Amino acid sequence: MKSAVEQLSTYKSVHLNPQNINTHFVGVPMIVWSAFLMLGTLRFAWQDYQVSLAMILAVVVLCYYMALHMRLALGLVLFIVPVLYTTEQVVHTSHPFMIAMGIFVIGWIIQFIGHKFEKAKPAFMDDLNQLLIGPFFLMAELYFMLGLEKELAAEITPIAHKKRRALEAKRHR
Repeated sequence: MKSAVEQLSTYKSVHLNPQNINTHFVGVPMIVWSAFLMLGTLRFAWQDYQVSLAMILAVVVLCYYMALHMRLALGLVLFIVPVLYTTEQVVHTSHPFMIAMGIFVIGWIIQFIGHKFEKAKPAFMDDLNQLLIGPFFLMAELYFMLGLEKELAAEITPIAHKKRRALEAKRHR
């Protein structure tokens, strides 16, 4: 498994433009919320409870984040629990899948607008695992804005710039 530093520096290498990062603070939560809503429609009974695929994914993804970086994962718990709660409310309305699809598409449009500012393709195009890193990266960026995890920011930023220079050199060949 790649380390948090490696994952974050790879993601940050194509997320250096502040306008792109700002679009991601809108688009990524929309995509995550809509994905959880879609997966929330896939349900099965377990003992006396209704369990959704979204609930299972939340546990698995949070365990992955905890293995990467416990303090960032704790912030992500505070994000994902309300996502699960609100999507569980919407699952029981009419047409939850259509609502999810609409928000999903809008979220991705916002993401791609951000990458126009960045002039770099999204990280997941080279590594699908980077789809899971988006929320992790945004939590790291939030921590950095709050003055937390300064050592992590100082470690990933130069690596991200180096990776970006390598990407641009490769693109200009």
